[in-house]
Amino acid sequence: MLRKTLTTAAAAFALTAGAAFAESHSETGNPMVGGAPMFADKNIVENAVNSEDHTTLVAAVKAAGLVETLSGPGPFTVFAPTNAAFGNLAGGTVEDLLKPENKEMLTNVLTCHVVAADAMSDAIKGMIDDDGGTHPVETVGGCTLQATYDGDEIMIEDERGRVADVTIADVDQSNGVIHVIDEVLLPAM
Repeated sequence: MLRKTLTTAAAAFALTAGAAFAESHSETGNPMVGGAPMFADKNIVENAVNSEDHTTLVAAVKAAGLVETLSGPGPFTVFAPTNAAFGNLAGGTVEDLLKPENKEMLTNVLTCHVVAADAMSDAIKGMIDDDGGTHPVETVGGCTLQATYDGDEIMIEDERGRVADVTIADVDQSNGVIHVIDEVLLPAM
């Protein structure tokens, strides 16, 4: 009898906890990223570490010493390249960037993915429209990216002419927003 009561209580707790989890996530309106829920009450780093698609980005942020910055109050808009995006770089590039002696270069690359503003996709599209089809995006790393869109798809061009597509937009964070992209944005040579 005690075992049945404990089993019933555990099942009830699991259902309640699962419902609370689903409800808390559905209230954010956030998409899943890398198989993990993204919570609007967590910061960029707290959410990114849970995404299976962003392990390379997280390792790079740690190696560059940017965890504290991206955990700060912001606001930040982060164009977050996936592991596959890092895999599109020339062989050995990621490994070289992660070496301690290349920390400055890594920091420069990563901060070219960060904007000191909270810009959801509708706001970005509005800025693109206001600028006649292309909007310059100044990053905290000193890069100027070019934002365009076609239908619902936003594209970000880096200073080398490489174009990243936003594959998941508007992932709300407590200190800004993440837009998942399919290419790494690089500063001019």
